[in-house]
Amino acid sequence: MDIYQHFREEERPFIDQVLAWREDVELKYQRKLSDFLNPREQDIVKAVMGNHPDFNFGLSGGKNQAERKRAIIAPEYEIIEEDDYQLIMLEASYPAKFVTLEHPDVLGAFMSLGIRREKLGDLVVKNGTIQIITDQDISDYIRMNFTGVKRATVNFEEKPLSQMIESEETWVTKDTTVSSLRLDVLVKEIYGMSRKKAGMHIDSGHVKVNFRVVENGAFQLQEGDLISLRGQGRSKLEEIQGLTKKEKYKVSTSKLN
Repeated sequence: MDIYQHFREEERPFIDQVLAWREDVELKYQRKLSDFLNPREQDIVKAVMGNHPDFNFGLSGGKNQAERKRAIIAPEYEIIEEDDYQLIMLEASYPAKFVTLEHPDVLGAFMSLGIRREKLGDLVVKNGTIQIITDQDISDYIRMNFTGVKRATVNFEEKPLSQMIESEETWVTKDTTVSSLRLDVLVKEIYGMSRKKAGMHIDSGHVKVNFRVVENGAFQLQEGDLISLRGQGRSKLEEIQGLTKKEKYKVSTSKLN
């Protein structure tokens, strides 16, 4: 089976990376632990690994509904335990009564410390609490160097993964028809705006598809694609159900509330 045919050309380098991990495990009989992967990258790992009898693989992000997860690829005879993912949960408090913090504020502060996004898992900023899942190798560095964000002083401490706050976000699904599967058409439909405004957002780099900025309104979406519009949240093309008699696409979309 040609694995590449199931994914876009721009995803080929990551597919090659996963194939290289698998080959390395096969040659050295040593497991591979990845950095944190976004959901699209996780899908690629699952597709590449499939049910291969010579390997065992798993994904974990520290909680059941984690979005960002680390992957382990191991020889088939090895058992993968939760501790093997080397995850740490750090928590800090801030005075929500006096300072307003949002996800981008805190994530930006991590980036300013030179920490790559790939080393960080899910981040929660809510009701005066910051929680972050991270690679245990950098947890001490975070505790020593992340001491403030905006006007808030923070002090991170390690907490059990079981205390991670679960997301209260919900996905609302609807069925609709669209003239095409172009990105500007779906952004218009999902976010309730004119096609011209949707095109302006896309041209300005405000729209991502599967965590990559796409600046081409004619970009063709596929079933399962995750869309995000800056400031207006995430959505997903859940299913392409076929064509109507008037040659329009019947689709199912969902939006995160």
